[in-house]
Amino acid sequence: MRKNMFKKTLTGFLAASLLLGLTACGSSGTASESTQTDAAGTTYKVGIVQYVDDASLNQIESNIEAELDAKGKELSVTFDYADYTFNGQADGTVLNQIASELISDEVDIIIPIATPTAQVMQAATSEKDIPIVFAACSDPVGAKLVDSMEAPGANITGTSDALNTNAIMDLMLAANPDTKYVGLLYSKSEDASKQPIKDAKAYLDSKGIKYIEKTGTTNDEVAAAADALVAEKVDAVFTPTDNTIMTAELGIYEKFTEAKIPHFCGADSFALNGAFCGYGVDYANLGTATADMAVDVLVNEADPASTPVRTFDNGLALVNTEVCEAIGYDFAAIKEAFTPLCTKVDETQTAKEFK
Repeated sequence: MRKNMFKKTLTGFLAASLLLGLTACGSSGTASESTQTDAAGTTYKVGIVQYVDDASLNQIESNIEAELDAKGKELSVTFDYADYTFNGQADGTVLNQIASELISDEVDIIIPIATPTAQVMQAATSEKDIPIVFAACSDPVGAKLVDSMEAPGANITGTSDALNTNAIMDLMLAANPDTKYVGLLYSKSEDASKQPIKDAKAYLDSKGIKYIEKTGTTNDEVAAAADALVAEKVDAVFTPTDNTIMTAELGIYEKFTEAKIPHFCGADSFALNGAFCGYGVDYANLGTATADMAVDVLVNEADPASTPVRTFDNGLALVNTEVCEAIGYDFAAIKEAFTPLCTKVDETQTAKEFK
């Protein structure tokens, strides 16, 4: 059974703050045999910080932990993350408190999951000698996490789930070549959404396809934005790897399904949570690769500043077959249309978490 992500709850953080008087996403590597011998018996304190509870980020975290356990056995070392795993629940104040807690605990490395988490951890450790290996940061350069993908330049590197926006737009037109009006649904507070939305607009402009933007930063605002897109009678909706929309997907997918509007999104977890199609990287693989990079930093003393950010070109499309049928598409025909455009086309049905 997957452990409770709230190792320390929001209530616990706030209580701790009162007591203190406060009132206010390169290369992965495995260790060489000589390094294994030198490191054997060592315990490394690993901070893992989740941004928010959603299927994709949970899948990443689970795979990070599984790989750390596997590497620990292989190298005869201990990666102690159980006491240093937190979930900020998309709250900047809590994320900053988590950063302070991890620094106080003198963790050996921090693994933040998602761009907002990485930004907070980077700022908090700017004058500390704590390496960071982030997971699933879509645009690390644009988010000012790294100087470049090849040479991050500071105490930070990691894995990127950068979205090939043109590829998902191609899927949209493969599903319905007569698409004339597209809704762009995202949160303006998500740095990870800025470039994909810009790319989507450029793509649609090049095709002469009309589009409309609707945004939200809370579940209620996202629901209202979804209602507005249904009222606009758009032919399809696009959402990039946006955590705000992801957390709201289970609450909005039926709106699009009932209106027979396919929702194309930048992660497979969206399809799991009711969107028509999720496209992007394999987050299980990304989580494993993130852990491998962290092990390389801890055990092999790899320098984050010169360790390239790892990117992935999986091209995986996950189609929700229940939604596919409900909006009037034939899955076999969709799979045939998508297959030349993807590494793999798979199917799912609506659920909260990956099994």
